[in-house]
Amino acid sequence: MNQYQWLDQYLLAKPGAVKDFKEEWQWWRYQVGGKLFAAILCPSPQYNPTYAGKDLLNLKCDPMLAELLRREHPQVLPGFYSDKRCWNSIDLEGALPDELLRQMCDDSYRLVFEKLTKRLQTQILEGAQ
Repeated sequence: MNQYQWLDQYLLAKPGAVKDFKEEWQWWRYQVGGKLFAAILCPSPQYNPTYAGKDLLNLKCDPMLAELLRREHPQVLPGFYSDKRCWNSIDLEGALPDELLRQMCDDSYRLVFEKLTKRLQTQILEGAQ
């Protein structure tokens, strides 16, 4: 995951983004307004070989775009332990272009942020100034 050292800073630079470690899942979670928009994880060998032992980034995605991205990029998988219609898992050991990964992170954040109440959105944006 060395080629993605920038990823943590990029996710945390989003307005209102917070990071924690979910011990039971062994996931680094990135949330806004208490809602997950990204997670970094490495499923253990007991899971499906598609996911097991891989450094993954889970991101929310528009369902139509999620399917397209999976068809076009072998390192974009249906979301691990997530609703596979609207979450993708990106294999961080793959060769996904940084520009596309940044866009996917931005889209995930936007999708989650837009579902927050207007009041919470305003509080987050005012706190980011």
